Amino acid sequence: MLVVVADIPPGCVATYGDVAALLGSRGARAVGQVMARYGADVPWWRVLRAGGRPPAGHAERAREHYEREGTPLVATRDADGYRVDLAAARWRP
Repeated sequence: MLVVVADIPPGCVATYGDVAALLGSRGARAVGQVMARYGADVPWWRVLRAGGRPPAGHAERAREHYEREGTPLVATRDADGYRVDLAAARWRP
């Protein structure tokens, strides 16, 4: 699973569900658990919650990566203050 995440190019993203589907599963929560435990060595910020929301608790750190990589963002009024524009940035291998 971490190999799939490592393959996501800069400026592109996938949701937890997208990663699960690529692995032939519907286990988005399981992907989230693996990322929480072992994802520090891969580009964790490129794996999003549904709707383009950044990983829970990491919005500020993730935004730095998105801005550096040119990932398209949309301003929101929620606690994170933004989301990734999935229509423009979603990775389709």
